[in-house]
Amino acid sequence: MQLQEISRYLEAKYPLHLQESYDNSGLIYGNPTLEVKGVLIALDVTEAIVEEAIASNCNLIIAHHPIVFKGIKRLNGQSFVERVLERCIQNSIALYAIHTNLDNHIEGVNGRIAAKLGLKECRILRPMNQLLYKLEVYVPQENFEVLNQALTGAGAGQIGNYKDCYFRTSGTGAFTPTANTQPHIGKLEVSQEVQEYKLEYVVERHHLPNVLSAMQNAHPYEEVAYHVLPTQNTQQNRGAGMLGTLAKPVETKLFLAQVKEIFGCGCIKHTAILQDTIQTVALCGGAGSFLLTDAISAKADIYISSDFKYHEFFNADQRIVIADIGHYESEQFTSELLAEQLTENFPNFAVRLTKLNTNPVNYL
Repeated sequence: MQLQEISRYLEAKYPLHLQESYDNSGLIYGNPTLEVKGVLIALDVTEAIVEEAIASNCNLIIAHHPIVFKGIKRLNGQSFVERVLERCIQNSIALYAIHTNLDNHIEGVNGRIAAKLGLKECRILRPMNQLLYKLEVYVPQENFEVLNQALTGAGAGQIGNYKDCYFRTSGTGAFTPTANTQPHIGKLEVSQEVQEYKLEYVVERHHLPNVLSAMQNAHPYEEVAYHVLPTQNTQQNRGAGMLGTLAKPVETKLFLAQVKEIFGCGCIKHTAILQDTIQTVALCGGAGSFLLTDAISAKADIYISSDFKYHEFFNADQRIVIADIGHYESEQFTSELLAEQLTENFPNFAVRLTKLNTNPVNYL
């Protein structure tokens, strides 16, 4: 199994264009043609994680957090980042990061947190926009079925949990074939009218190249009339945070105690308890203070995340309970999620979960 096969799988499931502008997800170090012997999955890459990979005969480390965020100007062992990179280079260990592109997917980090909490009716808290395009294409009516199957098979027409979606209108197309053409219908220099369908599809950005290629291959015309238009529509299954509901209301202090146990928190920092029970829960793995207003607008009873600064707790403003459970604690199940998916799709080599706790924060 080559490294590039694993990269392709991960990036088809969690496209890199979902990552935030500051991020550095994807292949950090390693040759795409590297033959993978074993994979070690961790939340962070530390020197101890690299040594564990060496001892476990794993030559690929997949981590949630990228080891490199900014440019590296020198490698002289003066920081843990440099030492990690040096050790990986010396031992031919590839490094792959899957960070905010996993955060911004409904089946990613926040989906796993919601599952651990037993939330139902989950949806993205802040859906992303500028991910969707509208494809318009014209085709002779008798060629509709072949073209439609090619386009939907390549990923066109997926709207939320619905697939094979399109809009079709009938009309008359007119054209005149000129010299150096080989028309599918009509004769050179003779004006031609054809009963056509105008087809309209929603296409997610990462599917667009494959959809356009499928269109060109399946369309009967040598010159295909089509338009690709960017839209401002939000993509409901892509974006930051998550909102869900508990099956029934839970007493607030009991719910906080359950959260502490599930996530193994050293402590939970929270704002004042506002009501007796909790039912609507907003959450975001990692540093999530930027979504507080979204959680309040969604009328969540509690917002579970991490890395709130002192003054940001005041922004709850008696409208919601903020529960800061810790960065590592909120994202720890990410490794479990990745291990399950890789084991299911690549059964030919070992996929190992790290045995180490990389949390740099300790509690007394």
